[in-house]
Amino acid sequence: MEKFMIIGERIHCISPVIRKALAERDPQPILKRAQEQLEAGAHYIDFNIGPAERDGEELMAWGVQLLQKEFNNVPLALDTANRKAIEAGLKVYDRTHAKPIINSADAGGRIDLIDLAGEYEARVIALCAKEGIPRDNDERMAYCQEMLERGLTAGLEPEDMLFDPLCLVIKGMQDKQIEVLEAIRMMTEMGLLTTGGLSNVSNGCPKHVRPILDNAWLAMAMANGFSSAIINPCDAELMKTIKSCDIINGASLYADSYLELNEGAFAFNG
Repeated sequence: MEKFMIIGERIHCISPVIRKALAERDPQPILKRAQEQLEAGAHYIDFNIGPAERDGEELMAWGVQLLQKEFNNVPLALDTANRKAIEAGLKVYDRTHAKPIINSADAGGRIDLIDLAGEYEARVIALCAKEGIPRDNDERMAYCQEMLERGLTAGLEPEDMLFDPLCLVIKGMQDKQIEVLEAIRMMTEMGLLTTGGLSNVSNGCPKHVRPILDNAWLAMAMANGFSSAIINPCDAELMKTIKSCDIINGASLYADSYLELNEGAFAFNG
């Protein structure tokens, strides 16, 4: 079994610090958060510029080149609603260590991003939704199959696609949690890779409760074959959970010092 892949979420335009840095093209806050995540054990860094309707192409290209120049061509997930901005990032991306990830396609209006991944030999997160939340796993898996077929037609290998079952908020959708975990199991049994935004699970819960729910949900998801997640790798307890689950799943070799090791993390000091 492969080790769990960690996509660092902390360079996100929703953060006032990052939003200001993006607007002013100030590299320091962006580089600081990237380094913190890499030192904590991230394999990919998600670069989220939001809608970026006005200057998205220039902004994405700037950010990709900034991060890869500073951190040994670090693997990146390009995250924006602006298709042209994603393409601009793909054009300047250095694939020395890994393919870029497009974040994200879906089975609706963004399905063409799967074709873009094929054109640029990228990976893509495929959100198993079309309009809103899927009714049930029959619908979720139908979208999964539809996007898988689209990807294969576009020239992607199955491992180039990370299927997101749509992690749902516990507060208000408690009855849907086991269904999402079952979807992860179903996709895993098909030989597919999975991912998702972990923080969605505890969104809206009290601050002291959120990490507890995130840790428990992630452990249950990994038991069902969850391949990766978009998380905050600077959360030390969450990283301990991931490392422990990798040990239990047989993805890492046990050593008494396993909690102190960043085994398999991206080596950004090239």
